[in-house]
Amino acid sequence: MQSDWTGKLWALQQGVDKAAAFSPEYLWFTDADIVHAPDTLQGLVTWAEDQRRDLTSLMVLLQAKTLPERLLIPAFLYFFLMLYPPRWIAMENARTAGAAGGCILLRREALERIGGIAAIRAEVIDDCALARAVKRSGGRIWMGLTRKSVSLRAYTRFREIRDLIARTAFTQLRYSAVALLGTLLGLLLTYLVPVVLTFHPQTMVWRLALAAWALMTLTYLPTVRFYRLSPLWAPLLPLAVVFYLYATCLSAVRYWIGRGGQWKGRAQAPAR
Repeated sequence: MQSDWTGKLWALQQGVDKAAAFSPEYLWFTDADIVHAPDTLQGLVTWAEDQRRDLTSLMVLLQAKTLPERLLIPAFLYFFLMLYPPRWIAMENARTAGAAGGCILLRREALERIGGIAAIRAEVIDDCALARAVKRSGGRIWMGLTRKSVSLRAYTRFREIRDLIARTAFTQLRYSAVALLGTLLGLLLTYLVPVVLTFHPQTMVWRLALAAWALMTLTYLPTVRFYRLSPLWAPLLPLAVVFYLYATCLSAVRYWIGRGGQWKGRAQAPAR
């Protein structure tokens, strides 16, 4: 693999090069550890043709069987959809652009228009970088959720999910200490302070705090239901937030000591 290419992008480039001999209209990028339904590709192509989309992506169903997965994986999807709302992604006049790298259908012409995979070869969050490049070039993109395509990757230990988050969290914040501080404060005020104030002795304070906790639980409940988990996991969102705070801080520390963007033992984040 070339040293200036991150993650799986060099492998994708090899696939694109091989496919060029067949002049395909579409390219399908998918992870090897995902099991797709028999009609997934047909559905993607049909949707792309009907909706005139240059990039169509599906967020596949991640495993949520072990304790770490049940506590943290729904939260991963919850926060991802906050950062990349599918409705905003699909809007042509909105700047938001995102995709799920496990399943992306891309028009070959759209890829050529942005300069090929090489145009994003140094990106750590490569799927969203690809979507952003396509949208900026005038392409139309879309992202949805599916239960039909399932990831086989299991996370049996908390540290595995910690590293999943830490790999890209500080990259998402554009390596900004100010953005990091703002994010930490925002998460603390939104998700943790209400829980603490629920135990406040003043009636008005704990009632308002409990209402805030109930509201965050209600917003999280659809994601928990998407994974077909018990609704009792929804009130535990603040506990997941504590873990995400820790992983985000770890992501920043790793970057500052030259180990940012860890992927298969390599530090991929750009030098400070």
